[in-house]
This record gives sequence, structure tokens and C-alpha cells, in this order.
Amino acid sequence: MFARGSVPCVFMGYKTCRRASQIRPRLVLGIETSCDETGAAVLDETGTILGESLHSQKEVHLKAGGIIPPVAQRLHEENINRVVQEALDRSGITPRELSAVATTVKPGLALSLGVGLRFSLSFVRRHEKPFIPIHHMEAHALTVRMLRHVDFPFLVLLVSGGHSLLALARGIDDFLLLGQTLDEAPGDTLDKVARRLSLINHPKCRGLGGGQAIEHLAKEGDRLRFQFKSPMGQHYDCNFSFAGIRNQVTMAINKKEKQEGIEPGQLLSCVQDIAAAAQHTIASHITKRTHRAILFCKARDLLPQNNPTLVVSGGVASNDYIRETLRIVTDATGLQLLCPPAKFCTDNGVMIAWNGVERLKQGKGVVSHTQDVTYEPKAPLGRDISTEVRDATIKLPVLKLKMKS
Repeated sequence: MFARGSVPCVFMGYKTCRRASQIRPRLVLGIETSCDETGAAVLDETGTILGESLHSQKEVHLKAGGIIPPVAQRLHEENINRVVQEALDRSGITPRELSAVATTVKPGLALSLGVGLRFSLSFVRRHEKPFIPIHHMEAHALTVRMLRHVDFPFLVLLVSGGHSLLALARGIDDFLLLGQTLDEAPGDTLDKVARRLSLINHPKCRGLGGGQAIEHLAKEGDRLRFQFKSPMGQHYDCNFSFAGIRNQVTMAINKKEKQEGIEPGQLLSCVQDIAAAAQHTIASHITKRTHRAILFCKARDLLPQNNPTLVVSGGVASNDYIRETLRIVTDATGLQLLCPPAKFCTDNGVMIAWNGVERLKQGKGVVSHTQDVTYEPKAPLGRDISTEVRDATIKLPVLKLKMKS
């Protein structure tokens, strides 16, 4: 039931409303400041979004050529109070009505995490509310359960600008880590390639982030014109390595600049082809690692026989080309592929609030407002069994990636 005058609706697969009922389920305020997005949202325990707000720092960091931690910290400090108040105002909820506050405390940029944690601890102590520290990657993994019914266990691929990992989700706080990045994250690689290609100066890429610019130009490119090798071909594990791909792309750019007689900052004539080849190589590497994770889980009977699922989330998960390559693998292995809408793939307060809801309902990780909490810039997700994956020496069958670009 909704209160008189409420406006319930369903939009893009997630639930939202302007005003909840007079008899309201438990309510959680979620706060996210792990990197360069200041986000806040109020959710009830059914997953209904009562109010949210998000301040993006993308334009500032795009001009700077990358995220500068002290700048990110300052922008979080300038905006967090307003963002949280906007989420509360839009929800029609007062702090007194909240059941708990959930905040990202790990992993992420130390200076950014510190802003969110300090604000949250001050807030819960002032209003005497329970506090729920949140693992950022756990929140990404569980977001899909807010949007639709997904039972545990399921396989999770998290790919973003700061992280990449494969894990088996067995519960809201029970993960088996199958593999993770050994150097840099795929989103970071795409951003660095975009900067090296000077895509900020490309007329078709104005206002786009690095990964978005690569994806946009790749649609017009020939991915076969440049041959970049996917790393770690003989390693039978699920770990990722993207730095080697970036080095190959950089060498190709250096060579073409000399051939065309241009200086760094100018645009190559083949910029679309390099973007397409780089994107394809990254997608292929992600897909092969995910394929091995699926086969490992099936061999160990870690996934359910009925409707096994792969959940893909994180900022890079919004890349349509990467999703297409993953669908080839899930179709071949009989898994259901689920990706949250792009709005929920990037960092936001909604996913933090939902993680708080899940933990609040099960009474896990909820602490008193008087308890001291610290942030952790580096924090693993779950129990690492990547060595077991490697020792299984699973060889991959050949799958043809029939893509458009």
C-alpha cells in the first residue's frame, strides 16, 4: 500500500517511489565515497528507492587526465552534506525514521573513504543510529538482488576502473575469490589508452569518460587491423592482467605517430581501429578468465543445476561489447547472464543502501553508533581459492567471438 498522494512507478527495471506508506518497513541510508562519486540513497527493506542523490566528479578529473586523490577528497567534502540531505529530502524521511546508516569503508581511495566515514560516524552518533560498514565490491555483487530474485550461490564478475575479480557468492558475506587483477583494472587500462590516444580532443568524444570514448569510437573501427595479444595465455588461473595490453597499445600508438609524423596530443588517422582492437583484446581476456571460472565451478559442483547465473557489475560492465562477448560464453555454458542497468553498474548510494538492507535483515555486520570504525583502502573480498583454480589446470575450448566491430 502507498500513502494517499504517493506516486509509485517502475522505471528501467528498478523500483522507486516518491512517498512510502504510513506504516513503513525498515529504512536504510546508504553513503558512497570510495572514489570520485559522492552518492547517497534511502531504501526500504523491499528495495524500494525512496530518494537518492549523486554528485559526479567526472568532468573535473577528465580535464586533469585522471583522478587526483586530494582533489577527489576536497570535492567529496564540499558535496557530501548536500548530497545526503537531498536524498533525505527526496525520500521524505527524517534521520529519526532511519533504521540504520550504511557506508562504504573498503576498498577505495583512502582520502575519499575517509570523507564518507567521518561524515557517517558523526551522523549516526548525532542521531544515535546503528552503523553498517560496507565492502564496496560486496555491494556491487549484491545489487542485482535488489532488482530481481537471485538465489545464492551465483558467479560474480566485477570489472571497474579500480577493480576486477571473479568470485562465487554463497551468501551476503560469504564469497570465494576465484581470481583478481594482478596489476591494473580494466577501466583504468581503457582510461589510459584513451588519454594516450588524446580522445579528449576528438570531436565525437566530448564529455565522455575514457572507457566511454573507446567504446564509442570502436563501433566505427576495424579490430583486426591491430593484433594485440591477450596476456597469460598459458596460465590456468582466473587472474587478470591488463598492464601488458596497455603496453602493446602504447607501442602501436608510438609507431603510428612516427609514421604519420604527428606529435602526442594530435589524433591518429587510425584512432578508431586502435580503440576497437584494444577493446576487443580486453574483452577477450575478461571472457576467457570468466569461462575458466564457470568451468571450475561446474567441475566442483559449486553452482546450482537449475538456472546457474553469472552476475556482471562494476563500471566496465556497462560496456555493451564486453557484455556481448560474455553472453557468448554464458550461452555456450548454459548460464543466465544478469547485468544491472548502467545506472547501478557505476558507484552509487543505492547499492550501498541495499547492501545495508541485506545485512540489516540478517543482523550481520551491524554495529553500535558508539563503536569506532576504520576504513581500509585495500581489502580482499572473501576467501581466496585462486590457487585451487590454477591447480585444476582447466583448458578452455575454443569459442569464436563473432562480434560486429
